[in-house]
Amino acid sequence: MKKMEIPLSENLGHGHLACAGCGAAVSMRLTLKALGEKTVMVFPASCWSIIPGFWPYSSFRIPVVHAGFVTGGATASGVRAALDIRGDHEAVVAVWAGDGGTFDIGIQALSGAAERNEDFIYICNDNEGYMNTGTQRSSATPMYAWTTTTPVMKPKENPKKDIMAIMADHQIPYAATATIAYPEDFLRKMEKAKRIRGTRFIHLLSPCPPGWRMPSELTIKISRLAVRSRVFPLYEIENGISYTLQEESHVVPVKDYLKVQGRFSHLTDSEIEVIQKNVERTWERLIKRAGS
Repeated sequence: MKKMEIPLSENLGHGHLACAGCGAAVSMRLTLKALGEKTVMVFPASCWSIIPGFWPYSSFRIPVVHAGFVTGGATASGVRAALDIRGDHEAVVAVWAGDGGTFDIGIQALSGAAERNEDFIYICNDNEGYMNTGTQRSSATPMYAWTTTTPVMKPKENPKKDIMAIMADHQIPYAATATIAYPEDFLRKMEKAKRIRGTRFIHLLSPCPPGWRMPSELTIKISRLAVRSRVFPLYEIENGISYTLQEESHVVPVKDYLKVQGRFSHLTDSEIEVIQKNVERTWERLIKRAGS
């Protein structure tokens, strides 16, 4: 694959309030480099309701719309319609929502917009929990993970919801996974989504140092381990049926990913083995979909 140069332009300014090592801050910076200044970003309630700074100041150099927790897809649909009425078909409309506002609270608005094939990019910043309000579990929280609502004595017992499969079943034009550990892949997928019309869905894995109980300097390393362990595979889905899977040459066991996060420090060897087998089953399912 041809090497991609990362754009020098910046649409995220100084002074934002993200935690040290926040994966979402790096993700946002790369996203805005790819989408450009002619972007209107819709923010359902999430960490990014706070990170830009206190009103009337903002670290963004693009127009943004703050929306209710449940209304990301609906608000973006309205923004797109308003721009079209004004004759502005060039501006990109994007939603930036957390996993709580995507997997859970906002899924009805997202599903409705995807069924209508509304013309916007929906970006799910997945830090695997409700981190802005104190690290509560969401349906994106991994099996056996600690959160404040799944304590060590009773961790989350259910697997993470497969949001990519849900979006693929809507038969939208494009869906993809990405992470900051692979910035060229990240930018390529964002730029590809920008060129496509209709509903596009980007699933970003964004490590959260406080919520994941990890040192802030390990954000990139943990993002890379998520891919190499196949906990978070990198792939694309076009029109709900065409899968393109990125094979990793350096595959590591799942325990290498789990052991550097305090939220998994209570796991037994048998629980780690269960997670490993689940990851292997998911990978085999993706292989079959990519080969069909």
